[in-house]
Amino acid sequence: MLQGKNILLGVCGSIAAYKSALLVRLLVKAGANVQVVMTLDAANFITPLTLSTLSKNPVHINYFNTDNGEWDNHVALGLWADIVLIAPATANTLAKMANGLCDNLLTAVYLSAKCPVYFAPAMDLDMWKHPSTVQNVQKLQSYGNILIPAGTGELASGLYGEGRMAEPEEIIDLLSAEIKKKLPLADKKVLITAGPTYEAIDPVRFIGNHSSGKMGFAIADEFAAAGADVTLITGPTAQKLQHNNIQRIDVTTAAEMLEACTLHFLQADACVMSAAVADYTPIEVAPQKIKKQNSGLTIELKKTTDILKTLGESKQSGQVLVGFALETENEEEYAIQKLQKKNLDLIILNSLNDAGAGFKGDTNKITMIDASLQKTIFELKTKTEAARDICLKVTELINRL
Repeated sequence: MLQGKNILLGVCGSIAAYKSALLVRLLVKAGANVQVVMTLDAANFITPLTLSTLSKNPVHINYFNTDNGEWDNHVALGLWADIVLIAPATANTLAKMANGLCDNLLTAVYLSAKCPVYFAPAMDLDMWKHPSTVQNVQKLQSYGNILIPAGTGELASGLYGEGRMAEPEEIIDLLSAEIKKKLPLADKKVLITAGPTYEAIDPVRFIGNHSSGKMGFAIADEFAAAGADVTLITGPTAQKLQHNNIQRIDVTTAAEMLEACTLHFLQADACVMSAAVADYTPIEVAPQKIKKQNSGLTIELKKTTDILKTLGESKQSGQVLVGFALETENEEEYAIQKLQKKNLDLIILNSLNDAGAGFKGDTNKITMIDASLQKTIFELKTKTEAARDICLKVTELINRL
């Protein structure tokens, strides 16, 4: 959920500032762009060099650089951020934020920010329970700022109680959950298939196809970015996912893909079947490698179970089922037949006659046809852009049903 987000981390003068190093590392690892603004007192607890190294950006502390006369533009920093996170937030800084005081760069950035602001308090028990602190926290929440609750445990004073800054992992989980709640597919489950299937002839050889899995993986990433809980069932591929919150299930054969799809389909709000599943598989698999012979080789094949048709027959009211059709002739006619025979809500048509479409490449040219036979033709795009178009259309169908 934090992939590509601009996070401005404010660090105040607290012993809990040591946790800011791990927090920055986790944010960067999650794919966020991080800039750090420190108060002067914070630099007594953790060095700017540490946070600069971890964030891969200069750390901001002062309004002005007296060496060259340049100023640190607090307005630009506030506008840059998708999220302002102040952790640790001391009683002093909370009081300034609550009352509009602006005597350092961090509070100036806070007053300039137009994005959501989260604050994670860190202080001793008596300070945390003091009526002025309680009032300041309530006032900040009334402004729309979001409290990350303080934890209970051993405090710097040696006392035990409430006031500890939340752990960095807890903060990451909370931010991710908050972002996900606002996404269009939050709490929706989406099943996606990708890649080829390999049907074994012997321990060495197989029947397969040229599918790389690029389209399916791009679709999975787009649905995850839209907030869906994604399960990706993939045949053999070298592709990597961009989002960590995708359940990936690796299979090899059409039979294995059928079993995995059957297991997960009924829980899905939508299913996008982009895998290139083999239509035929050998009746018998040789236990040892078949040796080359002077005569030809005949391999008897049987049809595999049509996974898309099987899912279409078991589809429940409210589920969206999407198929793909890769054709070389009579493209629209065959795609519409597939759409109707397999009880689909949407078919994505690819034609190998279109330059830039098809297997292995980074681009695709698609045509969408829905159950009412409404057709939308898209220009040649990257597979990521095509996946975004597919995600938007499926989201529309989910909301419609």
